[in-house]
Amino acid sequence: MLNPHAGEVAVPIDGEVHVAKLTLGALAALEAELEEGALVDLVERFESGRYRGRDVLALIVAGLRGGGWRGGAEDLLSADIGGSPVEAARLAAELLARAFAPPT
Repeated sequence: MLNPHAGEVAVPIDGEVHVAKLTLGALAALEAELEEGALVDLVERFESGRYRGRDVLALIVAGLRGGGWRGGAEDLLSADIGGSPVEAARLAAELLARAFAPPT
């Protein structure tokens, strides 16, 4: 069962739903993978609509790994993530938003 209060997001990959969340470890790995700036820069790119496909893929991979998935970016290169690149970007943005949302 999905828990959005724990930062979880349902990510459909090739028709199978996976639980993704940006844990502290996933965020640290994501920041290390991003070659420029910090997580704040990534958030700013999403807020301004200047994100790249690489940003979307890195966020999805980090979230999936935070949810227990053991794959890597190469496993998703030909995968259908959410049905479209636009939906994949929306899911990535949702992961970011939930990771940094104050508790309710």
